[in-house]
Amino acid sequence: MAGLATVFGSGAMTNSIREIEDNDLLFVIGSNTKENHPIVALRMIKAVRRGAKMIVADPRKVPLVRFAHLWLRQKPGTDVALLNSMMHVILKEDLIDRDFIVNMTEGFETEFMKNLEEYTPEVGEKITGVPKEKIIEAARLYGAADRPGIYYTMGITQHSHGSDNVFSIANLALMTGNLGKESSGVNPLRGQNNVQGSTDMGCIPDSFPGYQKVHLPLVREKFESLWKVKLPEKPGLTAPEMIFEAEAGKLKGMYIMGENPVLSDPDLTHTIKVLKGLDLLIVQDIFMTETAELADIVFPAATFAEKDGTFTNTERRVQRVRKAMDSPGEARDDAWIIMELSRRLGYEMKYAHPSEIFREIGQAWPAMAGITYSRLEGGGLQWPCPTLDHPGTEYLFKGGFPRGKGRFTVVKYRPSAEVPDEEYPFILTTGRQLFHYHTGTMTRKIDPLNRVSPGPYVEINPDDALSLDVKDGEEVRVASRRGEIVLPARITERPEKGVVFIPFHFREAAANLLTSSIALDPLCKIPELKVSAVRVTRAGNGNG
Repeated sequence: MAGLATVFGSGAMTNSIREIEDNDLLFVIGSNTKENHPIVALRMIKAVRRGAKMIVADPRKVPLVRFAHLWLRQKPGTDVALLNSMMHVILKEDLIDRDFIVNMTEGFETEFMKNLEEYTPEVGEKITGVPKEKIIEAARLYGAADRPGIYYTMGITQHSHGSDNVFSIANLALMTGNLGKESSGVNPLRGQNNVQGSTDMGCIPDSFPGYQKVHLPLVREKFESLWKVKLPEKPGLTAPEMIFEAEAGKLKGMYIMGENPVLSDPDLTHTIKVLKGLDLLIVQDIFMTETAELADIVFPAATFAEKDGTFTNTERRVQRVRKAMDSPGEARDDAWIIMELSRRLGYEMKYAHPSEIFREIGQAWPAMAGITYSRLEGGGLQWPCPTLDHPGTEYLFKGGFPRGKGRFTVVKYRPSAEVPDEEYPFILTTGRQLFHYHTGTMTRKIDPLNRVSPGPYVEINPDDALSLDVKDGEEVRVASRRGEIVLPARITERPEKGVVFIPFHFREAAANLLTSSIALDPLCKIPELKVSAVRVTRAGNGNG
């Protein structure tokens, strides 16, 4: 999908949050939007109340299901089969956009169409567990809609075939002509306030700022001229790859900023062992996290309210951040720490204010060239914004795709890397809940939130609880091939039979002790956090 790689690779929404309210069909897949993106969910609910239809595809009965016209309860890890089966129906019933396909895409009438032939609704039902009637209904709803938007998060990406999932979503939008127009598109929802801005600025191993590839000589020459330094010719390592390289003795030190891998990485026992074995571990964060506790050096960083700069949100909107107070103690803003460290290592960075850095961003990346601090005083602007008189871009691909035509990708279903067996008969899936965020670095310091959500739990379907002889609130032992944790059971119909769910916020029963660090997506190296095989027993049994 080369023509769409810049956007989908960046995780950016093709459309805008404002446009959600004008969708006539919302397809939410692999996203617990109401708990993880509640403001976005309010827009979705408003669209439904205006008359839009909503399809929710999720293995759990997430809160948004209450507002859905159709709930597709696919088995964890079977998204490709579900999406291919929907596309089979759309093709068979001629709900495709032929003009769009002919004029704006390539690769449709070849192996792509042939591949869809085998994914009948019956095959889809067998693989996913979703009744074929619901697959057909979902396909008809999406295929007949004028302004359908697709929304997804890490329930789609955190798989050993996460890239295949994203390609399948893009295929669905392409074959129905739902890219390049208002209130439609493919919209991954970012999970943090500036994670979009971080990737925009090159905090990914294969790109300089603006998704300009490290391996391209002309790109490299441009940045070498701008920064007056020799730059690497090869992409760097992803976060999971760093752990394995460190274990092999090829990586001696790490500098971790605003990340807490001791709770968020898969197979935590392995991660902790590797971090402890480094020659040097530097952690830069606003609190003494579980990872910072292992560090040789800790740089205390400023919070958002203690610094100037910009954040870029999930809809590509660049927004000003303004300092409201001084930092306590020896804490400093991130830019100051990086510049001072760089100076001491022999490379002088001379920026008197973050606005100077921002001007350089516009020189390095044409999509940001038209955004300035003075323009941002009137509100945020969405990239691409190439000139000073450009209003910003609410939705992408209006005039076509960067490579000329969007390309269909042949995607075949393949099972998750670790499936249930006799020894580990349950599927564990992990995620967030409403009252805490990520590893709890900030939210677990807030007493009212802790009163509402004081600790860990595992959701178990009532049928499974009956067969396990487990009562609500009783402690159970959940074990995988990596380790085990003990935590209270929450008996609920949210997960289906054979599936358990654990939020990963809680260090006292860290869900990622159980997940695998080996099962990685071959393209982007994201670990398969959403599907792990586990065993569940009563904690008193002692056979976990």
